[in-house]
Amino acid sequence: MQSPTNSSPPQPKSKECGSAAVKRGTRILTEKPFAFVLKSKYRLERCDNCLEVAKVLKCSNCRYVSYCNRACQTQAWGLHKHECPFLKKALPRIVPDAARMLCRLILRLEHGGDLVRGYYTEHGSRKFRDLMSHYAEIKNDPKRIEHLESLHAVLTDMMGDKAIVPNKTELMSIYGRLITNGFNILDAEMNSIATAIYLGVSITDHSCQPNAVATFEGTELHIYAIEDMPCLDWSKIFISYIDLLNTPEQRRLDLKEHYYFLCVCSKCTDSKETLEMNGAACPNNKCSAFLNITHNVCRRCGTGVTPKLRNAYKEVMTLTQANLESMKEVAYFDACRVCLDKQAGVLHPLNLWHVKTLDAAFEAAIEMGKWTDALTYGQQLVPGFRKYYGPWNPLLGLLYMKLGKIQLYERLPKEAVHNLEEAQRILSVTHGREHRLLQEQLKHLMLQARHEMRDS
Repeated sequence: MQSPTNSSPPQPKSKECGSAAVKRGTRILTEKPFAFVLKSKYRLERCDNCLEVAKVLKCSNCRYVSYCNRACQTQAWGLHKHECPFLKKALPRIVPDAARMLCRLILRLEHGGDLVRGYYTEHGSRKFRDLMSHYAEIKNDPKRIEHLESLHAVLTDMMGDKAIVPNKTELMSIYGRLITNGFNILDAEMNSIATAIYLGVSITDHSCQPNAVATFEGTELHIYAIEDMPCLDWSKIFISYIDLLNTPEQRRLDLKEHYYFLCVCSKCTDSKETLEMNGAACPNNKCSAFLNITHNVCRRCGTGVTPKLRNAYKEVMTLTQANLESMKEVAYFDACRVCLDKQAGVLHPLNLWHVKTLDAAFEAAIEMGKWTDALTYGQQLVPGFRKYYGPWNPLLGLLYMKLGKIQLYERLPKEAVHNLEEAQRILSVTHGREHRLLQEQLKHLMLQARHEMRDS
């Protein structure tokens, strides 16, 4: 664990809290994981230690985990030597990710991990036992109890002969700390590739309008400020635990189900937010108001709302929500296109369900190599991402980067430069200028785009 570091020059002291002011883009925390597990679907293509995509070789004993080189294998051996015989016993079965993570936590705690501290300031730190377990809530949550019982059966089968599996009360407290404090480690494209527990960063609370963001480089977590702050006060630093591209009702449900609290942030308590998310397009094409379909007229321009428009709105919303639900795992381009055609002139361009459909269509078009369609949908998606994720979110930066990359492929260097510059502006704040995403990918795309623009 490293002490908090700044990526910008020292700032003047704040009279309010006695510490340096924090500027947007400042890295306020860097932390290595207390424990982490590569997701099983990547076990034959990513290194179990550094998580990099590589030609990997299996551990000669358990044949379960794989490493990209001997250095990574040696680095991982301190913990892997304890789990190795259990994973060997599990083969040829694939151990559920949550069970392997619990196994690692049990072994980590048994071999001195209960004394390890994760520091979030020079003197402020947390140990694993300091994390909230939500024991009472989990005990009364049938779904969690059923999940825990299935994990207990897997662990007993793997580890039972060594009598290492804790009793059910202790296991529940470890499980509770895992599910309510676990992080998904994300790769450069924001895909979840591993699960981890970080101790220091557990000090941060949630907000649907965060002032900080968590990004990763390998297994290392970085917290960057995305707003200026008068000082480094961890009680006033918020990250988002969930996907923000959802209604307040859905966000609150997700937080209640997974983290056992009711969100009362300004976005969740703002009735205007829900109205806009479900807004219809005003029949007056010169009016950009979010139309409340239950009203008789547009409150901004006075245009009437006809029964035909109400019926079309209900039909399109029902179709869209049903299609998005069916496409949770895989987006289908044709289904997205049908929904978008029906949404035109009915749903407001910033209606949440329209934005979600554009997002699905954009990714599906990329997957199919339909670059013209991808550009169209991606450009239409930008305002929605900016509204719902905020102007300093990594996903908005990556959207600009993808657009720039496609425009380079389509020989549109001038447009590519604009989008890549926007990507750089945002990702420099959320990832830091030295992050590999900027140094190894974005920098080269920018050089290529500028070179092609000069030659065109």
